[in-house]
Amino acid sequence: MTTDLTEILVVGDDDTGHLAQITNLVFEHGVNIEDLDQDVRDGAFRMTMHVDTSEMECSRDELRDSLSTLGDDLGLDIRVRYPEGPGTASIAALVTKESHCLEALLEAAESGRIDADVDVVIGNRPRLRSLAEEYDVPFHDVADENGVPDEDELLELLDEYEVDLIALARYIRILGPEVVFRYQHRIINVHPSLLPAFPGAAAYTQAIEGGVRIAGVTAHYVTPDLDQGPIITQRAFNVPDDAETDDLRERGQPLEADAFVEAIRLHLNGDVEIGRGRTYVDDDDAQLGLPQEADDLNPDEPVDEDLTVAAHGDD
Repeated sequence: MTTDLTEILVVGDDDTGHLAQITNLVFEHGVNIEDLDQDVRDGAFRMTMHVDTSEMECSRDELRDSLSTLGDDLGLDIRVRYPEGPGTASIAALVTKESHCLEALLEAAESGRIDADVDVVIGNRPRLRSLAEEYDVPFHDVADENGVPDEDELLELLDEYEVDLIALARYIRILGPEVVFRYQHRIINVHPSLLPAFPGAAAYTQAIEGGVRIAGVTAHYVTPDLDQGPIITQRAFNVPDDAETDDLRERGQPLEADAFVEAIRLHLNGDVEIGRGRTYVDDDDAQLGLPQEADDLNPDEPVDEDLTVAAHGDD
């Protein structure tokens, strides 16, 4: 993964004056700000700057140290991520109990389907430790006996392994803004529904109760809003009249794994661009939704002769 810009990430308690002090320091070091985005959620402040450091008037370490000192003074966590050359990305897989997505991810990394190493598996339950160990990947359980994770410990592990991407391989917990803000657009989740339909828990049960004829799965970026991040890939399947939750789970789990790994592959290849709450994918061979065979079965007539009706807002 490569980029020409340096990323400066600021996370901490919301307060006035932070933006001005940080941008002034950056300018004083001869750094040009190309893009700036900020957000506040549940009292937590996040600012992401992408800057051009090619002509800065100090070393990389000096800029990082200056920003870190300012962060300490302001009570903020300020981290600098410099552009690197091509290399194998580091993935942290977060898991709970279900193994299918983790197994698919580990196999994809081992086989070379994705250009990345799964360097650590972090769970809020210990059940998948043995699977991680089969692939010689260290496993850490960061939760208490009730499965509630210690996110400070989680963040320490993500720092320790210098993680580029967090893959939520059926991790059944909601990440707090302290984690999401630090890894914006670098957390991918798989959800067992065709989002935005049936967000949250028990999605397959929701699909049966809703009486849908088609259900599916979605791989998407994680944002502070539950199951509302930009969608990358989806898969769909038919729902029989007599289907129960376990039937949908059996049909859906292989598709969860497939959509999940494909979304990760596209992200790692730099083929995904995010804009206005959605993604744009630059890979003609990627399967983003239904396969071409499904399109070929769609009827192609009748079609309104006057298609200008769409210009008036009708879909």
